[in-house]
Amino acid sequence: MTDDRHERIRQRAHEIWEQAGRPEGAHLEHWDRATAEIDAAGKTKAKGPTKASAKVEKAKAKAPVKAKAPKPKAKA
Repeated sequence: MTDDRHERIRQRAHEIWEQAGRPEGAHLEHWDRATAEIDAAGKTKAKGPTKASAKVEKAKAKAPVKAKAPKPKAKA
């Protein structure tokens, strides 16, 4: 792994960790996601836009989802 690639992955994993609310114990998931994003971005630059890069961009924009409380039912 090149130093530049490693640093970009480290920075992206940190961003993902912060966006997720800084949870403990999820560092491997964040690292794997960052690696996939960085690698996909590198392939996109070489080949042009792909479906995979669109998925990566969508994943970047997606914020952590919090569970919603069920709506109370209206009385009949």
